[in-house]
Amino acid sequence: MRIGILGLGRIGAFHAETLSGLDAVDSLVLTDPFADAAKAAAERFGADVVDSPEALLAAGVDGIVVAAATDAHPALILAGVEAGVPVFCEKPVARTMAEGVEVLKAVRGRDVPIQIGYNRRFDTGFVGARAAVQSGELGKLHTVRSTTLDPAPPPAAYIAASGGIFRDCSVHDFDIIRWVTGREVTEVYAVGGNRGAEYIKEAGDADTTGAILTLDDGTIAVVSNSRHNARGYDVRMEIHGFQDSIAVGLEDKLPLRSVEPGVTFPAGTPHDFFMDRFTAAYRAELTAFTEVVAGTRPSPCTIEDALEAGWIADACTLSLREHRPVTIEEVRQA
Repeated sequence: MRIGILGLGRIGAFHAETLSGLDAVDSLVLTDPFADAAKAAAERFGADVVDSPEALLAAGVDGIVVAAATDAHPALILAGVEAGVPVFCEKPVARTMAEGVEVLKAVRGRDVPIQIGYNRRFDTGFVGARAAVQSGELGKLHTVRSTTLDPAPPPAAYIAASGGIFRDCSVHDFDIIRWVTGREVTEVYAVGGNRGAEYIKEAGDADTTGAILTLDDGTIAVVSNSRHNARGYDVRMEIHGFQDSIAVGLEDKLPLRSVEPGVTFPAGTPHDFFMDRFTAAYRAELTAFTEVVAGTRPSPCTIEDALEAGWIADACTLSLREHRPVTIEEVRQA
């Protein structure tokens, strides 16, 4: 099949590399507002280059991957749907939830699949955790802990346009909690602090946050996030049930060290980047998209899924600002 990629920044170029190695993909078509970025990627991967999204959609593509700036996501999703071409789009659907809702309304009832990029759903550890929950081997759940700690904060310009740590970072935890447990979040309480980069505070954001989520069956989920974790990129989950407890990310590249005498775990070099931690997951995610394009599976992460994670992020943002619990229904838009 022939896949188009719109946006050849860091993640777009990474997707181009991944797609070029998939057996199902015969050729790539690339476009980016910065022509040099598209040209460099095309030379590297033997792809064709066009000068606009319109030209890309007219180039005989079977599916498109949207890796452009967030502000461009709605228009590019809708352009793909209008052309009848399956769409993979990196999160978020749109800059704001209101815009995301408008995208959902515009594509509802259209027979064109859309997959939103939440790669943790394709990580083998999280897949195993979901299977353990679904099998019932853990018993009823009572506690979930989810962690995302970045080794260093992104640049100030990125922070200013990110929508805040809950929408940019924590949203991955919110999505994977929903996916692994199969439950919905009903209420949140969030706290945050600023003890690191001053430009994050100046942007009105927090660099370290904690959130307590109440799920619809009474399970408590605790989410911990930070822009500052000098030891590496730390993504983990614990799931505790009445019959057993399991963990995701408890492996030799875990960026954590034990001070217990004689303990040598973890023994590997810590993960230091999300592409390192999730290389295999990204490949599985894009493999799934080729199956969506081929019509052999439904979208594994829909716009509706992405918006549900977004409502949780909005609720946490409001909770932090107003220092109170916030229900999801309080922030949800019809």
